Amino acid sequence: MALITMKFGGTSVADIERIRHVASLVKREVERGNQVAVVVSAMAGETNKLVAWTNDAARNANNLALPDQREYDVVVAAGEQVTAGLLAITLNAMGIKARSWLGWQIPIQTSAVHGSARIEGVPASDMKTAIENGEVAVVAGFQGVAPGTRISTLGRGGSDTSAVAVAAGLGAARCDIYTDVDGVYTTDPRIVPKARRLDKIAYEEMLEMASLGAKVLQTRSVEIAMLHRVPTRVLSTFTPDVGGTLLCDEEDIVEKKPVTGIAYSRDEAKITLVRVPDRPGIASAIFGPLADAGINVDMIVQNVSEDGATTDLTFTCTRGELARALAAIQTHAKDIKYQDLIQDAAVAKVSIIGIGMRAHPGVASTMFRTLSEKGINIQVISTSEIKVSVLIAEEYVELAVRALHSAYELDAA
Repeated sequence: MALITMKFGGTSVADIERIRHVASLVKREVERGNQVAVVVSAMAGETNKLVAWTNDAARNANNLALPDQREYDVVVAAGEQVTAGLLAITLNAMGIKARSWLGWQIPIQTSAVHGSARIEGVPASDMKTAIENGEVAVVAGFQGVAPGTRISTLGRGGSDTSAVAVAAGLGAARCDIYTDVDGVYTTDPRIVPKARRLDKIAYEEMLEMASLGAKVLQTRSVEIAMLHRVPTRVLSTFTPDVGGTLLCDEEDIVEKKPVTGIAYSRDEAKITLVRVPDRPGIASAIFGPLADAGINVDMIVQNVSEDGATTDLTFTCTRGELARALAAIQTHAKDIKYQDLIQDAAVAKVSIIGIGMRAHPGVASTMFRTLSEKGINIQVISTSEIKVSVLIAEEYVELAVRALHSAYELDAA
């Protein structure tokens, strides 16, 4: 007998018929002798509807939508509560003893940053006792309890994070995340039809892929899985027997290819400050206001002029943060003293990821040569131990991904 956590996303629980299908998958695990905790998202489309309602309710005479984030959490957390209750009812109707658990009942303890709280602990002793007594625990994902017993939410995609955190809190043998795809692929199959499903992927690789644009798992869920070493499987609700992809330790992967996958992100914007004075403290003068404005800066490159007196500095952020980034820079223009500001939202980031890079020289040069042969200009480069990212014109994203996928021999036979 093993204690496992199963998580189902919004498309998996989109209506009552799909909830019945999910219940049948849970029943199958129970009949195999496993103890089960299930974490569910809101039904597809429900969270968007609840967010729209909160914004509409908050509108004032100036047509501004600024809801109190604490009350925002009360409203948007309701979607998962509905799903948890419906699944528990369905399981009981099928003869499987089950009850729903909300974030505050477990409790999933979080920070007080409403709307995007971080999990601080999951002391799930009462729920674990109920599971050990033969009951399926159906957990409302995405929600927790902040200091002061206020409902909190974990940000969009937070149900994945809930599932892995619950698995860690329960000491589960495995966390199965059911989605509408049957695993993690070497790249987006919509761009490269020959993309292969990976049987295993290291936590570090999945973390890079999630943060660099892959949409299969939420980044924080991978962080928790890696921190607590929770074996995590990604598999499809609709083809559950395919096998999926297992997130595991690097040591559990026998063959470490130089590159495991290709990720991309179109949600990029580039800002270049031209002829900034090259003096101590200039980086702080630029990036301090951006940090104060809550802007997450990604890639950075600096070019010093021939006379050494000025420098051009380029950085990227998400497109959604571009307007705030420009406002922060322009507000502090007198302190920065740049001569010109150039913005470009028609860019994209393409990345190669693989733990095998550590032992294989020439991986980056293959990337640069491949892009050069396709006539694709590289604007910015960023590296880590297991990834290389480049910024290119957005129009070349699909060409770049296909070319790199072939160059690293990732195509399925």
